[in-house]
Amino acid sequence: MPTLLPPKFGPYGGQFVPETLMPALIELEAAFVSAQNDPEFQRTFDKLMASFVGRPTPLTYAKRLSEQLGGAQIYLKREDLAHTGAHKINNALGQALLVKRMGKHRIVAETGAGQHGVASATAAALLGLECVVYMGTVDIARQEPNVFRMKLLGATVRPVTSGTQTLKDAINEAIRDWVTNVRDTHYLLGSALGPHPYPTMVRTFQSVIGREAREQMLAEVGRLPDTVIACVGGGSNAIGVFSGFVDDAEVELIGVEAGGSGIASGKHAARFGDPSKARVGVIHGTRTYVLQTEDGQIAETHSVSAGLDYAAVGPEHAQLRDMERAFYTSATDREALAGFQTLCRTEGIIPALESSHAVAEALKRAPGMRKDQVILVNLSGRGDKDLNTVIKELGQL
Repeated sequence: MPTLLPPKFGPYGGQFVPETLMPALIELEAAFVSAQNDPEFQRTFDKLMASFVGRPTPLTYAKRLSEQLGGAQIYLKREDLAHTGAHKINNALGQALLVKRMGKHRIVAETGAGQHGVASATAAALLGLECVVYMGTVDIARQEPNVFRMKLLGATVRPVTSGTQTLKDAINEAIRDWVTNVRDTHYLLGSALGPHPYPTMVRTFQSVIGREAREQMLAEVGRLPDTVIACVGGGSNAIGVFSGFVDDAEVELIGVEAGGSGIASGKHAARFGDPSKARVGVIHGTRTYVLQTEDGQIAETHSVSAGLDYAAVGPEHAQLRDMERAFYTSATDREALAGFQTLCRTEGIIPALESSHAVAEALKRAPGMRKDQVILVNLSGRGDKDLNTVIKELGQL
């Protein structure tokens, strides 16, 4: 069967999977391309985005924060106000509709912060699908509210005790389940990662963020932003918002990775930020930048935010970095917690710890910019899920 979509982003991407999964990937690609060309599928998806997810999500001017910083004007794209509390529902619902289209009845998913797990469980409940979510025991402990939400929605949450017991290991177990049950099961991957066609498919479903943000900036501000900032774990929220501005050369695109305890400490998840560990390699079916040890093993990562605690970055981000179309930096745990508190106190918005990394970068940049310049921050999720972690971390500080 001919390839229906470009399988790579320059030297990145591809399909590095067991032979048993190739028929499933070919089937998925065909279903996705068919759905994108089917007006009825698009109408169904768009209707659910409006009536179920609550789109479009608003654009909020952070007036008090902008005044406090004294530089650029800061606007927030409010994905935290989407149903389930994050951008993850956009992709989960799109893929779940494809599952129905392919005639399958079971989905497996991975989750770190729990937001993708909740979104997958929500989409499964809406469409009558069986749902199994794999989650590392470390993440289960720090994201307990989301674990309870998944169970309430009818999903089975399977703890993962191998490796670092975080997102990387949850993905490993989800893939093992998929290989075993490939005939009736779809792997609902939550980020712009994995083997082709997942990075392209996830970006397509998340591009609604960028389309809306672009239209809203032009309508409400009268022009495009000077800078767009988003946190980057696997990179789905970032690639979603970047997609709306990537063809506008005057718009600077900034991705913020998890700096953890600092790059020098080695306890972080900054794939682009640590030249001693960041190498191009293959993980979970795709070729991209991966944090590795000297002997080529996947390095342990750390972040206060469970959703950014991952050793690799999506292949399209790797290409955008090589092209110098997007630039990547990092925020430490301490900086993210400061961003979390600042947004709470100035704007009455409790952001996810993942999103707080993007807020932290805005706090750094805005004071050095002119007052007539504009920063757009993609607020990828809300922080209810992180309150236990924040209480613990702030207590230690």
